[in-house]
Amino acid sequence: MSEIPFWLGSWVPRFGEGAFTGVYQVNSLEFAAVIFYTALMVVLSAYGLHRYHLIRLYYRYRDQALKEPSSQFADLPRVTVQLPIYNEQYMVEELLESVCRLDYPRHLLDIQVLDDSTDETTLVARNAVEHWAAEGHPIEYIHRRHREGFKAGALQAGLGRARGEIIAIFDADFRPNPDFLHRTIHYFTDAKTGVVQARWTYRNREESLLTRVQALLLDGHFVFEHGARFRSGRFFNFNGTAGLLRRSMIEDAGGWQHDTLTEDTDLSYRAQLRGWKYLYLPQVEVPSELPSDLLSFQVQQARWAKGLIQTGKKILPRLLRADVPRKVKVEGWFHLSANLSYPLMALLSLLLLPATVVRFSHGDVKLLLLDIPLFLGTISSLSTFYLLSQKELDPGNWRRNVVLIPLLVAVGIGLTITNTKAVLEALLGVKSPFQRTAKYAGDAGRAQAAQRKYRRSAGWLPLANSAVAAYFTACLGYCALIGNWLTIPFLGLFCAGYFFTAGKLSYEALEQRFWNQRSPMSWLNPGEAPSIVPGYAMTNSGSHTQADSATPLLLSQPVAMKDR
Repeated sequence: MSEIPFWLGSWVPRFGEGAFTGVYQVNSLEFAAVIFYTALMVVLSAYGLHRYHLIRLYYRYRDQALKEPSSQFADLPRVTVQLPIYNEQYMVEELLESVCRLDYPRHLLDIQVLDDSTDETTLVARNAVEHWAAEGHPIEYIHRRHREGFKAGALQAGLGRARGEIIAIFDADFRPNPDFLHRTIHYFTDAKTGVVQARWTYRNREESLLTRVQALLLDGHFVFEHGARFRSGRFFNFNGTAGLLRRSMIEDAGGWQHDTLTEDTDLSYRAQLRGWKYLYLPQVEVPSELPSDLLSFQVQQARWAKGLIQTGKKILPRLLRADVPRKVKVEGWFHLSANLSYPLMALLSLLLLPATVVRFSHGDVKLLLLDIPLFLGTISSLSTFYLLSQKELDPGNWRRNVVLIPLLVAVGIGLTITNTKAVLEALLGVKSPFQRTAKYAGDAGRAQAAQRKYRRSAGWLPLANSAVAAYFTACLGYCALIGNWLTIPFLGLFCAGYFFTAGKLSYEALEQRFWNQRSPMSWLNPGEAPSIVPGYAMTNSGSHTQADSATPLLLSQPVAMKDR
């Protein structure tokens, strides 16, 4: 037998043939740890198997996919387009341009720029509003001095001024096509239709491996989660953007409420519990942008995880008591509680090494094989779920994404620390502000400037992920030592996930520091730039609602503005 490494010390039982037969006795604490570990594996596997259930529903109810609207409006309804923005200096001009290109009668259209920004975005937005208002577009600029209620508060404030029967919402990185309204508005001829949700696509999908993995994750959500739930008559959620909402539905369901970070999902369940119909149109696509850096992606996912648990605490008791079919209640539970898997995964990780030691020390190596079907059930469901979603969207090229599955798993594992923290805060009622997801539009120079300005500090996350990666490396080494070879590939995925996350976050932090040191002249930093052009003043051609006085214009894109 090989010598036991000193760093494992007493953790590693010295073993030989029959070494523990009739000798080792498992105490009650160790037995409880193994039982708890196995129970965690079973629960996590249930969430994994639920993906197969969604796939089954998607194909079983294929004939229920939404077709063309049954009728069309003789007289089109009035539409208010709401554009909630917060510190989106590099996005807002392109957003307004795409929205002002919407093909819809101007006398039936209102555009609200709901700006809660605290930086130069306010000047860029006013400038763009002035430009499009001068061309005759019905556009209004609304700026709040505070961020009460965050996005939900901005939407509710705008709703009080809205004149449209139908409300369209687009986040700053979305670019609707000109025919968007004509392709979606006629579904509201049904008086019970409350929401029409379009499918997201991604302009920067091919930018990096990270953006390709994010696109896979979101495609799975839109194809199978939305597709299966809508087709089978279960509740699904409005995604907060790229969709239309009936104003009377919002008001009937209690309006936008800001006691969760996912106000869109909260409103969706409240409205559907009151009998409103939600429709999903995967054939209507709206291009958007994915986070370019890992930290922004993790911030986005943590916000969604916390918000869904907050919504679950608020809505699930009401849903379980409601007079709706059992299938709706069960699916609602899986939907709103899915992010509990992150703290459960964290607990599983802590118990992995002790449970492996105890099971091996008991002398029955077969107990170690219990992990295999559970690991396979989770990993294989991920692979099937996301690859089949690509086959649905791109039948000719879906196989090119097979190589991304290990990275997808690794990126998902790397979310465990941040999402566990977010879920625990939601469960404990810890409040936190709405953290925007940094997006970087435009050419390479503007994208780099945006990253310098808006990228956050990773703080303690690289160190925490490195520590967990080291722990899983120890687990992997122990399994190699005792000959538990079948578990090693799965432990390798965990090691890869945490090492990748720690390395990527560290690299991004060093990159940020390099940028800051390379730009000693403060005016090169957009956050400190002398962006006000002397001699220019606001005109009165646009509509503005704000407490501030007239402000000089910002010419952030002189060439683009001249071309317009």
